[in-house]
Amino acid sequence: MKETFLQFGTGNFLRAFADLFIAEENRAGRETGLVVAVQSTGAERARELNARECRYHVAIRGFRDGAVIDEVAEVDSISRVLVASSDWTEVLKVAASPDLKWIISNVTEAGLVLEEKDLASDTPPASFPAKLLLCMKSRFETGVGGLTILPCELVPNNGDMLRELVLRQASLWNCDHAFVTWLKNQCLWINNLVDRIVPGKPSSHPLLASDPLLISAEPFQFWAMEGRASELPLTAHPAVVVAPNISGYALRKVRILNGAHTALVCKALPLGILTVREAVEHPEVGAWLRKLLLEEIVPVLRGRVEEPELFAQQTLDRFANPFLEHKLSDIAKGHEGKMALRLRPTLEEYRLSFGSEPELLSALFPSTNTTP
Repeated sequence: MKETFLQFGTGNFLRAFADLFIAEENRAGRETGLVVAVQSTGAERARELNARECRYHVAIRGFRDGAVIDEVAEVDSISRVLVASSDWTEVLKVAASPDLKWIISNVTEAGLVLEEKDLASDTPPASFPAKLLLCMKSRFETGVGGLTILPCELVPNNGDMLRELVLRQASLWNCDHAFVTWLKNQCLWINNLVDRIVPGKPSSHPLLASDPLLISAEPFQFWAMEGRASELPLTAHPAVVVAPNISGYALRKVRILNGAHTALVCKALPLGILTVREAVEHPEVGAWLRKLLLEEIVPVLRGRVEEPELFAQQTLDRFANPFLEHKLSDIAKGHEGKMALRLRPTLEEYRLSFGSEPELLSALFPSTNTTP
């Protein structure tokens, strides 16, 4: 198969998410292509993957529909891994290939910034947007068509954000007007939402001895892409949804999954409960969380997002995953800001929609005026 994906990032998430999706589609006979992955910092992961011909397994463990899932999937969709610092010429060559169709990234929110010190002559520059700009410039200069870019960083409107960063870098470097026009008009910058918990290497598993690259992931997987299916990869995959606007999926995730996490910090931590799984297994807290989700959060979202009840049930399954130890102390970081973003809007919208006070939500904001 041809190398159709250029991927910036070799971390656990992309390897158990996008790369697994691509492998599954290839095995299903819908040959999507192969991935050339780029490690931007360091070289150890690239050496490990290349030494094993970029093949590894994902242990998929958790609950699905109330049943325990403990499966293994092989990933063989990566053809090779390049190191940005030593293989930059080859990275640019891949970017210019007529076989290439898509660019995927997961450089975290911290990677979506520009670096003042970056120069167009750097091989490579430090920031991801600058690296991407040079890749696109290499492609433009060969005369092949534009690309579709799917940034998987967990920020709102990530495609729009990356596009603006690349265009700002192009302006700082005084790039040619024709090239900038090509970036704007011939390349697609896709807003998308990814959702899967990938804890990393399991502490114990039968495959650990034979596969040092083994990573674990929960059964739940979801990828929403904004645009038209004809422009996007992997659209036949059962976990991929294509829509003209994905803001509803983002709203659903923030209010239900993220909202439930933050609510547990308020309810479970004072009781000495340390993890999400312990919280949902606790007879009092588990029942409280189910009521909060189904009777106060979901009703506000009905008619605004797709299947909020189903997503709430999936969230409870995900929280009860016996293979994960998600610490509430980690979720508690930045707690006040998370309360304001994830729970307060639901409280206010419930009052407006139903003219009454949501008992459980209100108790999380004891200083709030309770007049509907």
